[in-house]
Amino acid sequence: MQVKGKNVLVTGANGGIGSAFVKELLQRGASKVYAAARNKHSLGHLKQLDPERVVAVALDITDATHIANVAGTCSDVHILINNAGVNRGMWLTAPSGQEAARDEMEVNFFGTLAMCRAFAPVITANGGGIIANTCSLLALVNMPVIGTYCVSKAAEHSLIQGLRGEMAPKGIKVIGIYPGQVDTRMTEGADGPKAIPEQVVTAILDGLESGAEEIFPDPMSQQVHTMLLTDPGQVEKEFAKMIPA
Repeated sequence: MQVKGKNVLVTGANGGIGSAFVKELLQRGASKVYAAARNKHSLGHLKQLDPERVVAVALDITDATHIANVAGTCSDVHILINNAGVNRGMWLTAPSGQEAARDEMEVNFFGTLAMCRAFAPVITANGGGIIANTCSLLALVNMPVIGTYCVSKAAEHSLIQGLRGEMAPKGIKVIGIYPGQVDTRMTEGADGPKAIPEQVVTAILDGLESGAEEIFPDPMSQQVHTMLLTDPGQVEKEFAKMIPA
């Protein structure tokens, strides 16, 4: 599906990847881009890009009332990009690990699931389209230093797989997006190379428009994905070395 002429909703639009999504969607000729975030005032810079095509939306994906209201207001959506997510930076047995895990599951899994459930009938009514979930490379292998986040993303990965079968008869293609480390607020202070958000989003939308079901949009994700296909046990061992201090 081509972005040009379509109406798109992006959650977590005030973040690094989310903002890049809005900008690139406009460049590709989207008719309308709903930029959603908990704090609507944080979206002013995106609204200024194109006041006619960008619609700022207040949305907390953990709030059922918010979601229902947005699904009613944004009833012309063809493409949903579930980009909102949280990372509490906790290992599984950390003192606050249980709380972090619940928080991350509430947003990364349950919030994403709620958005998919709410917008599936909307997209179907508009003739079909796409649900694209920004998951993570860490959905496929756990990095213990942020183990709770990895678990929530693994749940999201399973959600993506399950939705594909459910959504296909409704005319909805479900896409999983698996970036590696990207230079955003979420990775501040993290070591190692980081991909540039704009380049990652360009690769994601190229994949979306070409019909890909799984997108690995940066060198790190591509390299690790190839390694997982050949020797997943070794990849797990390498990532397991990254344990909390």
